[in-house]
Amino acid sequence: MSHFFALHRFRLMSAVCLLAGGLLHGQFVYAQNKPLRIGVPTSVQLQVGRDTLTAVKMAVDEINKKGGVLGRKFEFVSADETENPETGISAIKKLTADEKVDVLIGGYTSGVTLAQLPHISAAKTIYLGVGAASPSITNKVKQDYDNYKYIFRVGPVNAAHQARALVDFISNFVIGELGYKKIAIVGENAKWVQDLVPILSKGAKDVGADVRLTELFDTQTSDFSPLLAKVKSSGAQYMVVVLSHASSDVFAKQWHDAQVPVPYGGIDVKSMDGDFFQRIGGKSISEIAANFAVRAPLTKKTIPFFDEFKKNSPNFPVYTAFFAYDAVFIYADAVKRAGSFDTEKVIKELEKTKHEGVAGEITFDEMHDVQTGKGKVNFMFVQWQEKGERAVIYPKELRTGKFILPPWMKK
Repeated sequence: MSHFFALHRFRLMSAVCLLAGGLLHGQFVYAQNKPLRIGVPTSVQLQVGRDTLTAVKMAVDEINKKGGVLGRKFEFVSADETENPETGISAIKKLTADEKVDVLIGGYTSGVTLAQLPHISAAKTIYLGVGAASPSITNKVKQDYDNYKYIFRVGPVNAAHQARALVDFISNFVIGELGYKKIAIVGENAKWVQDLVPILSKGAKDVGADVRLTELFDTQTSDFSPLLAKVKSSGAQYMVVVLSHASSDVFAKQWHDAQVPVPYGGIDVKSMDGDFFQRIGGKSISEIAANFAVRAPLTKKTIPFFDEFKKNSPNFPVYTAFFAYDAVFIYADAVKRAGSFDTEKVIKELEKTKHEGVAGEITFDEMHDVQTGKGKVNFMFVQWQEKGERAVIYPKELRTGKFILPPWMKK
């Protein structure tokens, strides 16, 4: 009798083990096959945010058409971080805790991204930044690698690199070609500009510029007439602007309507929008705005990306789109090389990234910051001209048109 029960018990235990094994295997297969989730925290109400989402969708669709990565398709979910740190923190918590995303790709405002970093670190989720420029963001990786190794900046190049690119533009084009030595530097009072302007001002003086005025204004400013009057009375021949969150539209309109006899250009993020010229009735005529890519063969991906983006959007892409598109592929490639979705293994492969992107080759330094230099991601300076055409003015080797003065300054 005891032999019968022992045999029955053995068969029962075997069945339980087989069932458990099957369940575990099923869970493993499910984990392998369930979609990988990309969380996109961005300023949805702005062009930079909408373009980020369009570009992420393009990349996800391309990857999924080829069968995904390691047997998993990709999907994405967004959260509006606006331009407010508290909202930005809520967006990260929503994506990591509620949506349980596997990776984060997005960002725009440096102050928001800096506030989000501890929460990204606590969630142990890889974050590929595509919008914020403050060097303080990736400095965290150097200061505390174990906690902040999850943070990478795919773009743009950081504010210190941007300042040096502006100095190069001032030296070789504003002074070197236009012969304008007297300059004014005006910018919005935001974290990335506070990082940038001291380097820019010193660099400009070092290359022989006579800096007549350096002034930061509140991002909520709606009347620029006192500032423009100061620029005019300073005797500046050229005005360098640094703005991203302030109203580029209002600034350009008031400069135009006051017929300020000072051409301007620099970093003006909202004037990168493809519809900027039309949107403000052509009043940005002659403004020069830094950009990272135009529809030109910078890499073999640039023109195809621009053309495909235009099929998916009413406007041409702004800079966050280039880096968001690249970021999805950079993550996917790191996963393939790691042969795993394990965060630690993927980070090690991300650090070895050498990716041909939309605007140039993307590699990271020891702070997980995108590198600049020949063949890599660099500024180009593009001028708004007649009928809303845009011409690359600098660097010389990429030039597609001649510099024009504001219409009221023509001799």
